[in-house]
Amino acid sequence: MGPAAEDAPPFMLDFLKRCGGHALIDGGFATELERHGANLNDPLWSAKCLITSPQLVRRVHLDYLEAGANIILTASYQATIQGFEAKGLSREEAENLLKRSVEIACEAREIYEDKCTKDSLNFTENGRIVTRPVLVAASVGSYGAYLADGSEYSGDYGDAITIETLKEFHRRRVQILANSGADIIAFETIPNKLEAKAYAELLEEENITTPAWFSFNSKDGHNVVSGDPMVDCASVADSCKQVVAVGINCTPPRYIHGLITSIKKVTEKPVLVYPNSGETYDADCKEWVPSTGVVDEDFVSYVGKWREAGALLFGGCCRTTPNTIRAISRALSNKSCACSTLSSNVNNK
Repeated sequence: MGPAAEDAPPFMLDFLKRCGGHALIDGGFATELERHGANLNDPLWSAKCLITSPQLVRRVHLDYLEAGANIILTASYQATIQGFEAKGLSREEAENLLKRSVEIACEAREIYEDKCTKDSLNFTENGRIVTRPVLVAASVGSYGAYLADGSEYSGDYGDAITIETLKEFHRRRVQILANSGADIIAFETIPNKLEAKAYAELLEEENITTPAWFSFNSKDGHNVVSGDPMVDCASVADSCKQVVAVGINCTPPRYIHGLITSIKKVTEKPVLVYPNSGETYDADCKEWVPSTGVVDEDFVSYVGKWREAGALLFGGCCRTTPNTIRAISRALSNKSCACSTLSSNVNNK
């Protein structure tokens, strides 16, 4: 199932060390699939392409790897057994598609690393070739993502949904992804404390040893979208031994700094941030309202502040692109160079 849970913190810290102290997560997946011609007007959203266009999924993974990503997320965010069965697939077919989502990402990584070796886009260390570290993260979307009714952006599942309901909904998918060959499981866009607790209990009950991260979404900079305080939700992640990083995704950039501060009050685990472009999702029309978004340059202008606040992993979510990731990479590289120069000047005095 991957590295042992008790070794999980060294797993992430070692990865960050190999990346140079910070790591890049990829960006918006559906945006890129649509740019390549995919029609995602479907309850399965990007997971539809696992059925219809697996070659496009691989192409998007490669786009982000070429942009500098150290972590690529599988196309399984909205891929659920229940969702596939609703489309007429058998349970076996549904489970195979979940496995396939990881296989495609691993194939993309292998293609990229082979290309790097041939093109000499790597470096040597002690006489051996070293490529840029790349992890495959198996994406797990919330119950609200399966509902495809916008509740992943409100966290309101109704009183009938209990922690046991959520655990049973996610259980088989998590089991499959944990045994799929992924390096880490990414529980993304978690909209409420209840679902975070369900994930934590599920990881413990199933003795999942693959490392995981918990990433929440917010619309006010203080709470997750349900209204539960971010500090309470981050505390759930902190108490789960399998969780090796905690953070925020699919949240406007202007809220990220304060949320990093809240998370760091309750955990010493690495903080990851991969916001959306700043645009607003209209659940009724099922589309993003573009007028409130920010261009790549404005998005990236926040990155230095996020790093100073304590974040170590950076990327983008909905409506961000490989260009966004390239820009983040440049910003972090420039910041690292500036810090190295300052440190050198101080040491030489």
